[in-house]
Amino acid sequence: MPHRMLGAWRRRLEVRMRSIGGAAAAALLLFFSPVPGLFSALAHAQQTSGRIEGVVTDQLGGGVGGVVTVLRDGSPVAETSAAANGGFTFDHLAPGRYVVTARAGGFEPLAAHVFVSAGSTATITLALTIGPIAQHVVVTAAAADLPQARSGAPAMVVTSETLDRLEKVDILEALRLTPSANIVQTAGRGGTTSVFIRGGDSDFNKVLIDGVPANDIGGAFAWATVAATGVERVEVLRAANSVTYGADALNGVISLTTPRGSTQTPTVAYTADGGNFGTSRHALSLGGLNGRIDYFADVSRFRTGNEVPNNAYANVTGTGRVGIRLGTSTDISITARRMDADYEAPNGILYYGRPDDASQTQLLTLVGVTAYSQVTSRLQTALQFGSMERDYVFSNPAPTGEAFDPFGFGANYLGDTVTVTGANGYSVTGRAILDYGGAYPSVFESDTTRRFVSGRATYRVTGALDLTGGARIEREQGRSGSSGEIQRVNSGAFVEAQASGGNRLFATGGLGVERNGLFGRAVTPRVSLAFYARTPAADGGSVGATKLTVNAGRGIKAPSVFNQTQSLFTLLESLDGGAEVVSRFGIAPIGPERSRTFDVGVEQTLAGGHLQLRAAWFDNVFTDQVEYVNKSVLPQLGVATDAAAAVPFGANVNASSFRARGLETSADLRAGNIEMFGSYAYVDAEVTASFSSSALAPVFNPAWPDIAIGQYSPLVGERPFRRPRHVANLRVSYLLGSGQVTLAGFFSGKSDGSTFLADPFFGPSMLLPNRDLGQAYQKIDLSTSWRLHPRVRWFASIENLLDQDYAAATGFPSLGAAFRSGVSVTLGGD
Repeated sequence: MPHRMLGAWRRRLEVRMRSIGGAAAAALLLFFSPVPGLFSALAHAQQTSGRIEGVVTDQLGGGVGGVVTVLRDGSPVAETSAAANGGFTFDHLAPGRYVVTARAGGFEPLAAHVFVSAGSTATITLALTIGPIAQHVVVTAAAADLPQARSGAPAMVVTSETLDRLEKVDILEALRLTPSANIVQTAGRGGTTSVFIRGGDSDFNKVLIDGVPANDIGGAFAWATVAATGVERVEVLRAANSVTYGADALNGVISLTTPRGSTQTPTVAYTADGGNFGTSRHALSLGGLNGRIDYFADVSRFRTGNEVPNNAYANVTGTGRVGIRLGTSTDISITARRMDADYEAPNGILYYGRPDDASQTQLLTLVGVTAYSQVTSRLQTALQFGSMERDYVFSNPAPTGEAFDPFGFGANYLGDTVTVTGANGYSVTGRAILDYGGAYPSVFESDTTRRFVSGRATYRVTGALDLTGGARIEREQGRSGSSGEIQRVNSGAFVEAQASGGNRLFATGGLGVERNGLFGRAVTPRVSLAFYARTPAADGGSVGATKLTVNAGRGIKAPSVFNQTQSLFTLLESLDGGAEVVSRFGIAPIGPERSRTFDVGVEQTLAGGHLQLRAAWFDNVFTDQVEYVNKSVLPQLGVATDAAAAVPFGANVNASSFRARGLETSADLRAGNIEMFGSYAYVDAEVTASFSSSALAPVFNPAWPDIAIGQYSPLVGERPFRRPRHVANLRVSYLLGSGQVTLAGFFSGKSDGSTFLADPFFGPSMLLPNRDLGQAYQKIDLSTSWRLHPRVRWFASIENLLDQDYAAATGFPSLGAAFRSGVSVTLGGD
């Protein structure tokens, strides 16, 4: 019966995959071909017991002898001592869920969950660490999950415990803990938010939510709409990984994970809080276990008026996850997340003296189904299907400001007279155009749909070598305003090896091949090395492990919908006779943006594993960046004069480049009741090539006739906008038996930028010099929580504790001191 059911499922899946990519998609079924064998466990249903087989290791994979205990429903079932090589077994276990714990001298204890089926053997590895600083399993650094201690990749993890202690509404606040990351939010909550990692652009990071790519086409992602609701873990990789993830992983990968139900008795939690600025939040969650099924759901509603007029924000988020165990070795996880956000957009009120009446809505829906299978002791497989749908509407119902028509071509609308002062000391006073003339209401709409299926298989060749191969296919379509709709069918494949030598050297290397429906084929290699000059020791010595790391890779990012529809190739093809021009001059479609990322670092553990120091030097180069180039300049890029003359004004082409290099440091401390983490990064970024109008023909404010200004983009030789040289963060938590207090800080130095303003005559008199325009600032937050009763928790949070008056994005005042307080009540649970 299971074989017939699976066969019918496979036939339906094959029909679906053909609809999104033909035979190439159907080939992914090969990754699931071992599954009929996995269902053989069902044939043993008449058997009444199963077994657990496992190994206890240190953080580098060496065997560790210790005491292993099996618990069920919180009570010990059996206990044994692991052999010298770490091996252990438990026989004659009744089917069900168990917790396996391991303890060994000099190591931190560890517990893990496992499901045992009748007539089957469940396998488990328990990797113990020295000292209280956790060594996580990372999912973004390689194709197969990899213990952090055995990876050289610059990846960090924010756990559920840290998220709870921060008491934040939005995930973007947790991202401030990422070393070398500059987080910029315009205005208050809900304002457009950018994440710049190691000097890269904000759309250089692949975003995964439960493994489902969530980026818009071209890499953009609306971080302001992502609530902390139903997020258990945040992982950030600060390097390219297009080998595994294909396009968009140009400079990093950010992964969010939804929790799974973990209690036999259903757990229900209700949270309510409120604060100043008319802020309120309500959340309700449910989770638990029922035999082979685990389930979790969380829904929240948040509202605030923010601090300036016409800046209200509302967010409704719902998320869910259901897990199903098939036999002992197959796990199916179904996830869904829906985020619905409404935001009133007052524009840069410091630039105009009055708020605009615009607003925007965003709706993001993600669904994923993932099946993990341990086919044999050597072979693991994974198959995943995912879907992302995004809808965005920006509406300006009527022009705001005073009508002004100096040229008789129709009025534009001016803001009030204001004085704008930059952090560089320059200042201007005057009026700027707030709304331009045209038809109102003015509405901009965009939407994106992406669906994919992927598969991978990992085979353990020897105890020191794992090989992983995978493939994916994706169909995406999008629309951006009136620029038209695009459709692409993309596919990719990769191979990756993980190897180790002598419990000192750990290497991961791979090669990815992307076949994009727009630009064709791109090849991306990547390698990551970790070498222990001094290995961890369980004797608790003051000087612990010394780890040296090296990472190098290349990444790609596909052009956005706008980039494609306004590219030279597309514009020419849309003209009468344009196809002949394209053919005659060999005009190719716009290509991918590219990166080369490199870093070398050292990690040193001290004080018996209670202190860990890290330092890394990174050197990243970003080339073939898409920018708009005037038709008169296109021939400088090798475009035939006749082809350049055929487009009305200009086109998007791969033309600009920049680099970012710097030093990244961090420290992680665990001392008694104190947890502390902090980082500092020096980022030296520079534009190395640009053919945009701003770069080739800078403007000059008459007040400073000798200072060239890039009105819309930076000048060659200068820093990219919003990339400060100095960025740092800090988190200190004091933990008590019934509560905790956490202080979190984010520090940003001065950054280059532009006011982007035009005066009433379209002149540059409201522009300030680019260099150091954006101010340095610090955002200090304080949070606390106390358990008043085993089922009642009180919490409070103050963001911008010092009530600093600053604008993370110049012209858009950031939120002042924001206070929230509330209670969470939990019912049920084990």
